[in-house]
Amino acid sequence: MIPLAEARALVLDACPPLPPRPVGLAEAVGCMTAVPLVATEAVPTFANSAMDGFAVRAADVAGARDDAPVRLAVVATVNAGALADRPVGPGQAIRIMTGAPLPDGADAVVLVERTRPAGPGHVDIGLAVGAGTSVRPAGGDVRPGDEVLAAGTLLRPAHVGVLASLGLTEVVVVPRPRVGVVSTGDELIPPGRPLGPGQIRDSNRPMLLALVAELGAEAVDLGHVLDDEAALEAVLRTAAATCDVIVSSGGVSMGDADVVKLVLRRIAEVAWMQIAIRPAKPFALGRLAGTPVIGLPGNPVSSLVSFELLARPGLRRRAGRVDLDRPTETAIADAPIDRRPDGKVHFVRVTLRRAGDGLHATPVGAQGSHQLAASAAADGLAVLPDGPGVAADGLVDVIVLAAP
Repeated sequence: MIPLAEARALVLDACPPLPPRPVGLAEAVGCMTAVPLVATEAVPTFANSAMDGFAVRAADVAGARDDAPVRLAVVATVNAGALADRPVGPGQAIRIMTGAPLPDGADAVVLVERTRPAGPGHVDIGLAVGAGTSVRPAGGDVRPGDEVLAAGTLLRPAHVGVLASLGLTEVVVVPRPRVGVVSTGDELIPPGRPLGPGQIRDSNRPMLLALVAELGAEAVDLGHVLDDEAALEAVLRTAAATCDVIVSSGGVSMGDADVVKLVLRRIAEVAWMQIAIRPAKPFALGRLAGTPVIGLPGNPVSSLVSFELLARPGLRRRAGRVDLDRPTETAIADAPIDRRPDGKVHFVRVTLRRAGDGLHATPVGAQGSHQLAASAAADGLAVLPDGPGVAADGLVDVIVLAAP
């Protein structure tokens, strides 16, 4: 058996970041920027009003108060998207809407709530303002030459808005990897079909496709393949040419008759491993025509745990991410988490809750590698090094799968 850290290092080495390429803004959220982005123009490109009100010369309203307003002549109105057809002169004001360009001659805006009409063509200003009040200056958000986004920025929706404000339609990123997911075996039946004798429903492939999509990759359903070498070889070769990673479930144990093993041994470079963990001890890793192949065990819980510990960090690195793993926290065990020494690290499915004294963990009732329904209720994986386990009220590290 090999340590988990060694297997993880092999996965990361096999899954280098994809080559950068430009993508449209609609595809960019969740991707990592590959190069710094430097602004070539100001945002905003012109000084504009921060609110509805009156554009004025600050000197004209010095000393204005509600009980002693300054009366100005209103000479025009300017809306957002338009320009004033005249400047603001001494003793004058222009009605202005939020976002409209500041007229020439004006240097401040008085919000409309601090004014009142004063007969035809005039307004009383009840507030003294300084130059620049309620004015968004040109370049107040971004100036030419500013580094707007550093390389390695995980793009969020607000970043897309910034890029659009600079007139950009695409951005250079490490692209979202295409991850092909395949399941094999004559015993598997897709959901929705009746079971025959000795058959089970294929739960791994839908689960793995969902896990791939959850971490932000593009999940590609390669389907279910029967135990037919030619059919499996065709699916894998097509996937190697069209996907950035292949993830399979089943057929990675020590037996020699499994069709997955027979095909991959013949067409790919694959290492079959036994990792010192429980569950998810069997694991396969290799390359087919340069495409990483990650082989997970077939038992549903083992497949889930193996994905979290090994496939997930590999796929995130493929996407250029540096935050590869789920968060780990220390929790208080609300009940004993028992185990026997066996040379392995155990990952026990637990539910989590937060209290005044911190995070608490309770093991779910069923821990078998086939008992997916119980594991689906888990919020985390308690990490138990080789030894006797953790007593009630003891401390245990937990990989957090879902916020408690």
